[in-house]
Amino acid sequence: MSIVVSNVVKSYGNQLALNNISFQAKKGEVIGFLGPNGAGKSTMMKMLTGFIPADKGFISVNGLDIKEKLIAVKKTIGYLPEHNPLYVDMFVREYLLFQAGIYKLKQESVEFAISQVGLSSQAHKKIGELSKGYQQRVGLAAAILHNPDVLILDEPTTGLDPNQLQEIRGLIKELGKEKTILFSTHIMQEVEAVCDRVIIINKGELLLDKRIEDIKQNNKQVLEVSFNYKIEEQFIKQLPNIVSFKNTFDATWLITFNSEKDMRPILFDFAQEKGLKILELHSKNEDLDSLFQKLTKLS
Repeated sequence: MSIVVSNVVKSYGNQLALNNISFQAKKGEVIGFLGPNGAGKSTMMKMLTGFIPADKGFISVNGLDIKEKLIAVKKTIGYLPEHNPLYVDMFVREYLLFQAGIYKLKQESVEFAISQVGLSSQAHKKIGELSKGYQQRVGLAAAILHNPDVLILDEPTTGLDPNQLQEIRGLIKELGKEKTILFSTHIMQEVEAVCDRVIIINKGELLLDKRIEDIKQNNKQVLEVSFNYKIEEQFIKQLPNIVSFKNTFDATWLITFNSEKDMRPILFDFAQEKGLKILELHSKNEDLDSLFQKLTKLS
């Protein structure tokens, strides 16, 4: 496993930041690390990168115990913190050459990183002249200069416009083919678009660790439909693939189907056949966003 976190506890004085957290990550996985503000995400990331120690528990990266082999661990990790620390008065290539010197890397590593993150056309410019999207690319280039096996990305898409979001998403997904990426964000669409797996924490507790495809593959569809007048349940029972139904108010029904097909067109055809009109139709399926809200409100 690229990352092993076992029974990790961290407190700040009387404030418990992480309570007995355990998870693992393997090579080629992009994992969305989610939680509300103050959930403990940044604390976990700082411990994985060796900035702060755990009070209790075990952390290893690429088979190396972070307590015993901290310097070796840091060599295998690339880190892009939430507030991307850049020297804005330096030129892009100059800054990356400076970073490469820390790792005693040759210029070829810098040129490869520039190419990999799509910075070739901007490498001659000062960092302060770049858009937020390109500055994020500089941060990513610095994180991957030494070809780390593990990437820790803390809110890498904050403040980007839609086009920049698409570009950074594609870049992270491409990097995730060969590396282990732990990716923190508040944007659920980012996780669904980029990640293979999601971990949700809140108040220092791990609430969910599940593959995205397992969340999406639920064939159950929950539809709330309001007709133009009240009908008997015997008519609702005639719908195909029905699992359950409930008359929630007057002419409004909450209907659960089990089908790979989208049941909304079938519901419209049913209404037309019965001489009904659909006044409102809402999907109540549990997607990642609703799952996140439910779990973090309950905890």
